[in-house]
Amino acid sequence: MAITRINEFHAAPNAEQALGDFLRKVIALVAEAPGCVSCELLRDPTDPSRYLILETWTEIAAHQAAASRIPPDMYAAFQKLIAEPPRGRYYAPIAGG
Repeated sequence: MAITRINEFHAAPNAEQALGDFLRKVIALVAEAPGCVSCELLRDPTDPSRYLILETWTEIAAHQAAASRIPPDMYAAFQKLIAEPPRGRYYAPIAGG
């Protein structure tokens, strides 16, 4: 059964575009990872500092393994682009729902 991962990001002041560019690069790295079904970047139309990545994976372990595709220096740069720690959670379909 596929799982969905929802990740929320809030850009630091004046870093809205840079965060969007960064997240596009991350998606390019993980979208080809084993187990990735889909990965989509969304932006809040009423608050351009808010982004969401909506991912579908074959299993949680595949998502977690994909993190190794992101070079450590990218994580350091990422910290400067966010106003607060990102939030993320896994969701599974409800049978019969």
